[in-house]
Amino acid sequence: MDNSLSPDVQMQLMRPAQLEAAGKELPAVYVPFGLIEWHGRHLPLGNDALKAHAFLVKTAEQFGGVVYPPVFFHDGFDRTHLEPVLTDLFTRLKNTGYRVIMGVSGHNVQGQIDMVEEALKPVMADGTCTGRGLWEVTLSHCDESATDHAAKWETSNMMFFYPDRVDMATLGTDEIVLDMSPPHGIGGLDPREHASAAVGELNCELASAALGAEARRLLESLPAECQAFGRDRIEPGQDGWWMV
Repeated sequence: MDNSLSPDVQMQLMRPAQLEAAGKELPAVYVPFGLIEWHGRHLPLGNDALKAHAFLVKTAEQFGGVVYPPVFFHDGFDRTHLEPVLTDLFTRLKNTGYRVIMGVSGHNVQGQIDMVEEALKPVMADGTCTGRGLWEVTLSHCDESATDHAAKWETSNMMFFYPDRVDMATLGTDEIVLDMSPPHGIGGLDPREHASAAVGELNCELASAALGAEARRLLESLPAECQAFGRDRIEPGQDGWWMV
């Protein structure tokens, strides 16, 4: 697997005919979630959403579907305000024709998943589409696929996808207390000893395969008449489409 991220599955970079063709091939849309958060001195602040987005692009490249741009919302905001906004987004994606909506968070706290799943409930209520909220490694978790906080796994992911945004020298050579405590704020195995681009690549391979299989499983769980893209065309006019 190479570390490039195809523009041909990223909604913001696709042309209308590409979006239409992709929807007819597999009517699934993946929505990556994350936030701006401390991830050690060595990783970018947007790590969680960048990680989820990259994994999902690799999922769509292999299995089909399209990837919505990263959403930098999390459960630390007032969920009574956020969940209706996300329900509106998911409804718009459903109205675009998607039958499977997967909200995938790189911020590995339960509140993030709860927020996505609550927002999906009214969208799925009529049984014509389905979806779920999950973490990027929910389905692939094993010795070779896991997560942490700015330690072995998250550092490895960034080393693979965004090597120019990782600066290991900022960690120095002194002992790091790996329990999330200041001043380092890292939780997990010491990235200086355990992180590598190869670890990140394998993590992505396993996670993206599991996510793609789940998208197809979810589609097949729908009634046969609800498994096709719900729109004939992506263009203005009668029953036209303009925006999400």
